[in-house]
Amino acid sequence: MNLALFFAGKMQGHKQYKNTVSARIINIATLAVCLGISAILIAMSTSKGLQKEIQNKTSVFNGHILITLFENNESQVSVLPFKDTDSVRQKIGENKNIKRFHSIALKPGMLKNKSHFEGVVFKGVSSNFDWSSLDTFLTEGRFPDLSNRISKEILISETLARQLDLKVGDQTDSFFQNLSINGLPKKRRFTISGIYFSGFPDIDQTLLFGDLRQIQKLNLWEENMIGGYELFVKNFSLIQNTTDNIYNDIPSELNSIPIFDRFPSIFQWISLFDFNVLIILIVMILVGVTNMATALLVLILERSRMVGLLKAVGARNKLIQKIFLYNGAVIMSKGLLFGNLIGLGFYFSQSFFGWIQLDPSTYFVSKAPVLISGLEVLFINLFFLFISSLLLWIPSKIILRISPSKVLRFR
Repeated sequence: MNLALFFAGKMQGHKQYKNTVSARIINIATLAVCLGISAILIAMSTSKGLQKEIQNKTSVFNGHILITLFENNESQVSVLPFKDTDSVRQKIGENKNIKRFHSIALKPGMLKNKSHFEGVVFKGVSSNFDWSSLDTFLTEGRFPDLSNRISKEILISETLARQLDLKVGDQTDSFFQNLSINGLPKKRRFTISGIYFSGFPDIDQTLLFGDLRQIQKLNLWEENMIGGYELFVKNFSLIQNTTDNIYNDIPSELNSIPIFDRFPSIFQWISLFDFNVLIILIVMILVGVTNMATALLVLILERSRMVGLLKAVGARNKLIQKIFLYNGAVIMSKGLLFGNLIGLGFYFSQSFFGWIQLDPSTYFVSKAPVLISGLEVLFINLFFLFISSLLLWIPSKIILRISPSKVLRFR
């Protein structure tokens, strides 16, 4: 029989104990632990969700790794082409961390409809482009059909469709720079096959998808000339190592660029989320542990006569310390239980209903995404409990100074 646990249970169930001053302080400590763990879970789930959502959106529309000529590194369009060869494709495909890749070319232009016109970046993709990666972003229509002859279908964003007053099935004129001697813009007429919405202002304001062969024809390129390859990896944490390995395998005139080097400001910004969560974690643990230590100290002082009596009948200090530490663990467990209910309740409600909305121009998403795993929830709880238990040992040391002859003196 665990004697310390038995005494702790008796203390918790005693009626007079529930009406003492320490009981009120313990309720405050329980509330502090509850708010602390719920705040940590909410902060971590929203931080990880926002990081993952922004990372995924940036990657889906730009690839994890870009292979292009060194001359094109600083440009958002394909300035110079290179040959799409089987040898380069084979080298890329041999890397075990590569999930898929496709060829692309980018060309700036202008869309015009009646009296409205907007600057755009035409992203030409080949027939092996994985349109399913954009399924969650498609709001109307369908993806362009690139299977046979040169397609005149394009996929545009809701932003462009609204600004140009276009809808699925409409035709629109586009103008592109002419690289020939006369310099007159080249005009093309495209049909809107579908409309997407990414929630990423930089993407929605300019990017449209179409046939890579259209860019090859506009730029007077040969059929096997492209602007680059977009690569998608299986494990994002190995992206730098994968980029370096591919760089060593491809021809010397080509460069491989990871996505965080192409969009450093975005990835530096989302990396700050981890620091913010760490600060919240430290502050909430300190607040919870401080309140718990105060409650335990008051409980020990209030029960000093009981401590003296236990010592008088031969109980060791370790046994008495365990009694109060078990009480502290019970208090923390209650706080953790209700805190987890609040934190996970927020997670599931936000995941299913998305009731917290965000400004896409600032956060790149229209609603606050949430993401957390069961192992992370378990780790946070165990870490909170472990740190608290260690620090609660300090106020329990006051038991060593309680003298039975003083506290049991007749009054």
